[in-house]
Amino acid sequence: MHRRALAPWALIAVADVTKDRQRWYADERVTVMTPAGDRRHHTTAKTGVLAGAWRDLSAAVAMRHLWVALANEDIGDQHRNTLLGPLWMLINYLAFAATFIFVFHVGAGDSSYAAYVATGLLVWFYVMEAISQGVSLFRREESFIKGTNLPLFVYAMRLTVQSVIRGGYALLGCIIILLASGAALNAGLLWAMLGIAVIIVMTPPLIMILAFVGAYVPDSQFIIANAMRLGMFLTPVFWVYEGAGGVRHALYHWNPFTYLIEVVRTPILTGSPPVQAFAVCLAIALGLWGAALLLTGKLRKQLVFVL
Repeated sequence: MHRRALAPWALIAVADVTKDRQRWYADERVTVMTPAGDRRHHTTAKTGVLAGAWRDLSAAVAMRHLWVALANEDIGDQHRNTLLGPLWMLINYLAFAATFIFVFHVGAGDSSYAAYVATGLLVWFYVMEAISQGVSLFRREESFIKGTNLPLFVYAMRLTVQSVIRGGYALLGCIIILLASGAALNAGLLWAMLGIAVIIVMTPPLIMILAFVGAYVPDSQFIIANAMRLGMFLTPVFWVYEGAGGVRHALYHWNPFTYLIEVVRTPILTGSPPVQAFAVCLAIALGLWGAALLLTGKLRKQLVFVL
């Protein structure tokens, strides 16, 4: 696949941060060339798995100006020469939400259904994009990973910012629907924003885990893409759980996506914080960060040989 060239400022930034990262990792491993032309690797210091992963994450955070700028450039390039530019993301969300609201409306007297669907789609679109794009991340960025020494978390942060930007347009569309449907924007909106923040915090490690899975198991990107299409109908995005038993009960309570949606939806619909959903989301976030750091520490050096 053809890869667009980086802007000159980005090339300079990559060169600068590459030198920095080579200095930070200089005590881990050096490569020397023998007279016969063979490469031999020498480890100069013992670095633990988590310590190496923490270095990668710290280096990526220090380069935040780079991945924020690249993410903004990506969004601009995707809508270059279009009449409405990034506003197409707002239009797409509104069109999709309107279709579900009018097709699956459960009754003329249920004025909260529009808010129910709007908040469900807001979270689902964000999570679906992060997962779908994350699983193929390292393979899409193969040329950069092999050609530079950028921290791996830079790629995850870059994709996270892209998803947040797109999610911002969806959030604007969600607010438009909430106002149009007469939903009360009270203190519950603050709890919903806190829920969104929790979801954003868990996005980078989720992307990293999926990126490693996609790098080592190429077929996983197709498996996950199909699973996400099916998952939309198995998650209470537009269908309402009314407390009955059976299949819907299991899908509601044992589906982790349910809690990601409810941590945003419940405060807007009821005005009160969903304590259980927050607890589950925080547990998921901690688990994802732990798994991502372990995978990064163990596999970051081998990744270039897998791609």
